[in-house]
Amino acid sequence: MVNLRRIDLNLLVTLDVLLSELNVTRAAERLHISQPAVSVHLAKLRDLLDDPLLLPGPRGMRPTARAESLREPLREALESLSRAVAPAAPFDPGSAELTWRIAATDYTESTIVLPLLQVLRAQAPKARLAVLDLEPSRLERQAEQGAVDVIFHTTENAPEALHRKALFTERYVLVGRRGHPKLKRRPTLKQFCDLDHTIVSQDGGGFHASTDDALAALGMSRRVVFSVPHFLFLRAALAQTDLVAMAPERLVRDDPALQITAAPVDLPGFEISMYWHERVHRDPAHRWLRECIASVI
Repeated sequence: MVNLRRIDLNLLVTLDVLLSELNVTRAAERLHISQPAVSVHLAKLRDLLDDPLLLPGPRGMRPTARAESLREPLREALESLSRAVAPAAPFDPGSAELTWRIAATDYTESTIVLPLLQVLRAQAPKARLAVLDLEPSRLERQAEQGAVDVIFHTTENAPEALHRKALFTERYVLVGRRGHPKLKRRPTLKQFCDLDHTIVSQDGGGFHASTDDALAALGMSRRVVFSVPHFLFLRAALAQTDLVAMAPERLVRDDPALQITAAPVDLPGFEISMYWHERVHRDPAHRWLRECIASVI
């Protein structure tokens, strides 16, 4: 086997042209180099391949058997290499047959992925979309290995090594079922604390959230009676009971079964961003996907 590190790619390009022209002068013209330079390349090729390659003939040069056997494989190899390093072609979503993988929580599935899906089905009907559970401790590694293409995550505690684009800032609102008897108007702070509350505890089984910290600073506390691991189950529980919650506004604002009431306590909101790895940063298909995501916000 020939050690590829010893081969100057320019030599193979010269050999391809020589096998096509069978004439050093014409080969030099096509390569835009001098005739002596072509002769130097030919000498190096003969030494490298241990074959004369081209011999003098009555009308120019004639290839040896070894050179003739190289003609087609060499041309195919150079064409493949040229395609590999050519600038990326414009992305055509209408004909693209690929799979994108997005890491998301159930909250960002509802607020981002669901509206995104409608755009993808309309504009990239042959593409596929897979939604994976968000695993914060593995995000950077998953992105680096290509297990996920895009990640939706709060800006806080997100991987710093990834590219980021802020999508929106979310705020918390007080929400309960439509027609809730105690949410006809904004409750007082005491009335708010006397309601039966539910929270999302993503680490499992917790009954304390940022609302409780805000109330504690005011010397107050509320009654949290129900803890769930997912936002979508929270929404279903609110619609079918008299429980209330401080929930992200985008999650509940368009649900006809729920109503939003002004809360007597202010909570800091949070920012949602999308993240991606450097390996796909310049990829035309990935850039198109990111633009679609931004357009549905």
